[in-house]
Amino acid sequence: MDDPDIHLDVAADLLLFLPASRRRAEQRVATDGTSTLGHLIESLGVPLPEVGPLTVDGAPADPSHQPVPGQRVTVAAVPRPQPVPLEPGQRAPRFLLDVHLGTLARRMRLLGLDTAYHNDMDDPALVVQANAERRVLLTQDRGLLRRRALWLGAHVRSSRPDDQLRDLLERFAPELSPWTRCTACNGELVAAAKDEVEDALADGTRRSYDVYGKCSDCGQVYWRGAHGDHLAEIVDAAVRTVAEARAAAPNGTAGPSEGVSSGTGASGTG
Repeated sequence: MDDPDIHLDVAADLLLFLPASRRRAEQRVATDGTSTLGHLIESLGVPLPEVGPLTVDGAPADPSHQPVPGQRVTVAAVPRPQPVPLEPGQRAPRFLLDVHLGTLARRMRLLGLDTAYHNDMDDPALVVQANAERRVLLTQDRGLLRRRALWLGAHVRSSRPDDQLRDLLERFAPELSPWTRCTACNGELVAAAKDEVEDALADGTRRSYDVYGKCSDCGQVYWRGAHGDHLAEIVDAAVRTVAEARAAAPNGTAGPSEGVSSGTGASGTG
């Protein structure tokens, strides 16, 4: 009797998207003869932006392929580091985060990553901005990742900001420019003379610190405050993570010390 099903071998990194009752690598899926490979994969719960190379009976295939009963499909996870198309003159990917990732957004800005974030934007508007500005949309909403109009998105693993940041850096290994962006609004930081910002400072801050930065967009003032050491630890850990991700890349991606630049040196805010 002919085999009526499609056999899928799903990568271990993708099993988290499957229902608990089906969380195993080998999957059997019935086909109606018209569904594409992409449709069958998403029917399991795996968003296509999380899927890497596909093979059908050992031959490369793409999501538009229409499999036939009896074929065996290998579903790999997206490769890490994942390449992202960049605009001319662009040094690192730009990102857009949904409403649930505010802490991650602030940490990404600390690292100098161009990170847009809104706490009041609905899903269609997020897709519009991501496409218009060529930003990678980061979310934990699988339905958002399945929107056909979205040019590029990624699922953020974990609920802990430390783990979320590590996952992001391992996935994209972006070029970092720590201390160059405002963590509040994403604007670029510029050095500021003490007398230029002293009206915005408390007396204790004015007496204790001499080096300041200022956001060129919102005017937020920054200095290396009491929590500066903690922020420096986040930056140092991020640089190491990118270094390890690039060193592990099969194509020999350049190390992270190239393109890691420093900003004003200011890290605290009032």
